[in-house]
Amino acid sequence: MERERKELEESLKGYKENVLPVLKGTLKWERDLLFTARTQRGYEIEFDAHIQMGCAPTESLLLSLSGCMGIDVVMFLQKMKARLTNFKIEIIGERNPTPPQYFKAVEMILHISGENITQKQVERAVSLSQEKYCSVYHSLRKDLKVSVKYIINEEAGIKGTMD
Repeated sequence: MERERKELEESLKGYKENVLPVLKGTLKWERDLLFTARTQRGYEIEFDAHIQMGCAPTESLLLSLSGCMGIDVVMFLQKMKARLTNFKIEIIGERNPTPPQYFKAVEMILHISGENITQKQVERAVSLSQEKYCSVYHSLRKDLKVSVKYIINEEAGIKGTMD
């Protein structure tokens, strides 16, 4: 287990070390309640309070959480010699009904297909992401309940849950 951890740490050099220590961006008001956000690298996201021409900021937060964990899990599984053919995360966020309407609970369902994928590998990959590597997860409220379910090779029916 210790050797595996050291190998994984070594394989992450370059990916996690290239993360910028300071991120910058801009948010420009377009009209009404429509804004365009731009990252320092030039990527844009449109935010719209009416959700007609862009997403709500909370939607992008939820998707960012799944994106961060997805990147981690896929990378870890690849390092574990799994051969992925498909990976998808369904994410559901439950919000506080009154302001501030923060996320109280999040459920993720990972759909993973490929070869050489075991429950143990998936659980280890999710655990590493949640415990150490997912920056978005660690930037959220400490009382946020996150549960992760997974289905490996859906036709084979290998299912599991992690809370």
